[in-house]
Amino acid sequence: MNKDMFEGKWEQLKGTVQKQWGKLTDDDLDVIKGDVKILAGKLQEKYGMTKAEAENAIKDFKD
Repeated sequence: MNKDMFEGKWEQLKGTVQKQWGKLTDDDLDVIKGDVKILAGKLQEKYGMTKAEAENAIKDFKD
């Protein structure tokens, strides 16, 4: 799934994202709006991941 598809399907994916990363709140998901960079930043903030770890986690999720 590429970036445009991820952003376009965000409303459908929000529930799945929240199941994967339960520390993300509804407010976090509203701010993210499918933007991979913001999602990576929130994962770093909430889970203490490095930038590379967050990007890899998102890549694995998208695959």
